Amino acid sequence: MLVDVFCYFVGLLVLFVLLVVFVVYLTSKSHPDDVLYPGEECLSQPSLDSDHVFTSTKFPSLNDPATVDLSVIIPAYNEEKRLPPMLDECFEYLEQKKKNNENFLYEVFIVDDGSKDGTTELGHNYCRKFGNDRVRVMKLTVNRGKGGAVKMGVLRCRGKHILFADADGATKFKDLSKLIDCINDSAADSESDEAIVIGSRAHLEEESIASRSFFRTILMHGFHSMVKLFCVRSVRDTQCGFKLFTRAAARACFVNLHVSGWAFDVELLYIAEKLGITISEIPVTWTEIDGSKIVPVLSWLQMGKDLVLIWLRYTAGIWTIDSKRK
Repeated sequence: MLVDVFCYFVGLLVLFVLLVVFVVYLTSKSHPDDVLYPGEECLSQPSLDSDHVFTSTKFPSLNDPATVDLSVIIPAYNEEKRLPPMLDECFEYLEQKKKNNENFLYEVFIVDDGSKDGTTELGHNYCRKFGNDRVRVMKLTVNRGKGGAVKMGVLRCRGKHILFADADGATKFKDLSKLIDCINDSAADSESDEAIVIGSRAHLEEESIASRSFFRTILMHGFHSMVKLFCVRSVRDTQCGFKLFTRAAARACFVNLHVSGWAFDVELLYIAEKLGITISEIPVTWTEIDGSKIVPVLSWLQMGKDLVLIWLRYTAGIWTIDSKRK
């Protein structure tokens, strides 16, 4: 009798799992969605002499050779108020780096993810201040989510090294030098020039300082446990918004990226692990900034669901990783 009941429940469980896989299969796109909507195809740059004159040029491709040393990709959604302090610190660091090395070339690439405030106009003001070659603004007419915005910028940037950084400025740019030194060493050891270095708040050394609320810490620990269970095992802190890629590594990873929401970092690192790309963690100074778009509980539940779906879709073969290098 007990054996029959056990077999019955096992059968129901198997049927439920098969049903879930079937539903996920029907509702999932096998290839990443990189569609551009009207108004997104070209780069619109303001005239340096007029507030109302703009020129339109074709975006470069990630498959093109690099023409600047560093691209800084900043996804921004309604960040008119939080963006200026971050940009000021960013340009202070980059301009000082250029003073120390006049051959150093960079671009700051702001991706406005369908904002309803003055984020794009703010970006254009920085274009006028620092020049259109150093500042680029891409206005998405349809909101993609943080991962989608980062991907749109990375696929159209010009850098030999590509950093994406959060708009809140929680991670300080002075730590970028440590990431650059590390990625140069890692790329030198790689035949394919593929390497990733990520900022980490995991207390890897005493100089790493992380300050966040107790509630957010509890949620983060739960999320990290799920990350290790389902997706990424070699990285302790997948969610710090300060990640540096060689152009070759970005090309290999971002072409395969499906997730456009908060959990995109996890899929990105999952892809990198599967492709055998070296991933290094460097401790950084990090401070929680007010105004986060993450809604406690709801956002973490959404990310938890995304983690399970990432694992399920790759395990079931619904999503596959293109390992061809271009």
